[in-house]
Amino acid sequence: MQKATAVDLFAGAGGFTTGARAAGVKVLWCANHWQIAVDTHEQNHPDSTHLCQDLHQANWEDVPFHDMLLASPACTGHTNARGKERSHHDAARSTAWAVVSCAEAKRPEVLIIENVPEFLSWVLYPAFADALSRLGYSLSPMILDAADFGVPQHRVRLFIIATRSRHPISLHIKKRPHVHVRSIIEWERWNWSPIEKPGRSQKTLQRVANARKEFGPRFVMPYYSSGSGLTGRSLDRPIGTITTVDRWAIVDDQKMRMFQPTEYRLGMGFPADYWLPKTRSKAIHLLGNAVCPPMACDIIRETLAVA
Repeated sequence: MQKATAVDLFAGAGGFTTGARAAGVKVLWCANHWQIAVDTHEQNHPDSTHLCQDLHQANWEDVPFHDMLLASPACTGHTNARGKERSHHDAARSTAWAVVSCAEAKRPEVLIIENVPEFLSWVLYPAFADALSRLGYSLSPMILDAADFGVPQHRVRLFIIATRSRHPISLHIKKRPHVHVRSIIEWERWNWSPIEKPGRSQKTLQRVANARKEFGPRFVMPYYSSGSGLTGRSLDRPIGTITTVDRWAIVDDQKMRMFQPTEYRLGMGFPADYWLPKTRSKAIHLLGNAVCPPMACDIIRETLAVA
């Protein structure tokens, strides 16, 4: 497939589009329901057409024909972080059906769908897969870790490659060396606060003490007491999953601070000059929901080579 074109559904901050462009794909059209996400995407990818809309209501006649459909439907109804399936997440889970609607209307040669691995356990996943099969697509689900793509973060995600072929395709993506989190920390920037200060939680102090025993004076840790939040995390390995909330803290001897959006941006694999909203919470939310561009690039490039 030469000079491939794509559209990006649920485009968010633009990780899929950034990766696609790095793989030589022209992204024609992008959509998201959140205006801040659309504005961010358009700031970074002005050559694409943008739409802010609930994609259940999209007029697919307005979408240009394309070779590749990229889509990251909402994961909040599937991820274990939200617990078991609940009725008020039905709307989030149902965003996946927009992928089927667009595929039916436009029949691109390839679909690449990203979500959390729990998407495969969705009670309606068999119906979702059957719908795509009836449209002539063969599905290849793969569970991959961003760290294996040179992203300084362990982020396990599901990618479903759907092709208009008789049989599912197989991708053989070479793993890249892991990049340690130390490389993205801006040590001489931002404001730090003393660890020992009035009001600091005793649980936080205990987690810091636990981590010092294992990692010395410098380390990172989630700012709550679960998983590596109990023990800290070495700077010489990728960070854990970056989420939509302000999760990760850095300890440097007797001071500490939270990760900054510029560090999260690098931790997700975005370019250092990628534009983000100035509001901290909005920038972190966008990044935590994004597809890691290096993952998207390698997957798209390999798919183009074999599809």
